[in-house]
Amino acid sequence: MDYEAVIGMEVHVEINSKSKVFCSCPTDFHAPPNTNVCPICLGMPGALPVLNRDMVNKSIAVGLALGCKISRWSKMDRKNYFYPDLAKNYQISQYDLPLCDNGALEIEVDGGSKRIGITRAHMEEDTARNTHALGGGQSGIDFNRSGVPLLEIVTEPDIRSAREAHAYLTALKQILQYLDVSDCNMEEGSLRAEANISLRPKGHAEFGVKTEVKNVASFSGVQKAIEFEIARQEQILRSGGVIIQETRGWDADRGITFSQRKKESAHDYRYFPEPDLPPIVVDDAWEQRIRHQLPELPMARKQRLEAQYGLSGYDAHVITLSRNFADYYEKVVASGADPKKAANWLTVELQALLSEAKAEITACRVAPDALAALLKLIDTGEINGKIAKEVLAEMFTSGQSPDSIVQEKGLNQISDTGAIEDAVKQVIGASPNQVAQYKEGKEKVFGYFVGQVMKATQGKGNPQLVNEILRRELGR
Repeated sequence: MDYEAVIGMEVHVEINSKSKVFCSCPTDFHAPPNTNVCPICLGMPGALPVLNRDMVNKSIAVGLALGCKISRWSKMDRKNYFYPDLAKNYQISQYDLPLCDNGALEIEVDGGSKRIGITRAHMEEDTARNTHALGGGQSGIDFNRSGVPLLEIVTEPDIRSAREAHAYLTALKQILQYLDVSDCNMEEGSLRAEANISLRPKGHAEFGVKTEVKNVASFSGVQKAIEFEIARQEQILRSGGVIIQETRGWDADRGITFSQRKKESAHDYRYFPEPDLPPIVVDDAWEQRIRHQLPELPMARKQRLEAQYGLSGYDAHVITLSRNFADYYEKVVASGADPKKAANWLTVELQALLSEAKAEITACRVAPDALAALLKLIDTGEINGKIAKEVLAEMFTSGQSPDSIVQEKGLNQISDTGAIEDAVKQVIGASPNQVAQYKEGKEKVFGYFVGQVMKATQGKGNPQLVNEILRRELGR
């Protein structure tokens, strides 16, 4: 019997509001433990929560970007469970009436596109952080994270492979960063992804028993965990065993999932409406105000760059992975650069410098108009591509303009025909063996001559003239 995977994703996103969801405590991740706390986020008796409007605004923005219906009337609920990281012994969340529901996200995977349904996106508070690395067998709890605004985004069971799950997470993260609602830093817990995985015989409509995989620190880790879990469940089913509904962790070092606890059902949490908070009423004007503030989203921007600038799908995809990167690209083009050349220099040469420096485009010392000016120097023949790469590296380090670097270091391209002819004749005269090979039809040796002439001109020879004069002289 052949099986197919049925996967649903739950993603928890910390919203980057300056204060917590129900109190005015800061949300600074790097603050010393248990310093950003108050009676409300410590769950003290009699402390009353007040809902953060910024949290609601940003949650509505996410819902609209995912094509969700924004509820005109929703409420907060108490989700009861007893963990050390939950001071009140309940979490304020949303249950049957979430703020956003019934949306979808279009993803690109395996050369095609697929629609992943979004069941809901609901608001809740984050829990405290358990720490088990204090030494001496001791653990600690940091309540700085308790009450940080959290948005949980839940998909329909529409994902069928680990690759699709990875593509979904990538697309979702991209939208969240375009909206500037979260930094999505998985290492700091700003984005946490959990996969619900089950198998069923191909062609069957009924779902199998699912397991949930938690505590995965990267998208590649999620993909590997899903692949392992699919293989584990398939082996159990083929041997006649039974899948247990449970929560499993991911051990990245060993590359395996492991059992943590039996999976709870909704009734185990004994949900009931939060009595200390009024309902959330979103009218048309509120929704439209948020809608008008939405930026151009990644998929739409990618398609526009392809149509407007004639970019390949790959270049448009790379450029629009980051909103800041795409903004930078369009400023370079607006400064007069050829769109395709700008895309090539940005995604290859400048990106390599950024990666080596582990820097973001927002910290780049090469201004968009300066990169456009560098490309203009190539177009006018003042420098060649090889010299331009050296100039760009200097611009990246010093922040100087390309013109000043070229003048200061004497890097102007040699376009004097006589000077290049002299260099060509010297190289041909010193290379009788290579000349003989070229005349025998070994075309590849031509590259040797080009390299030697460029070396003789210290890399400043006009490549087009070098090629023309070499062909002419070798032809004689």
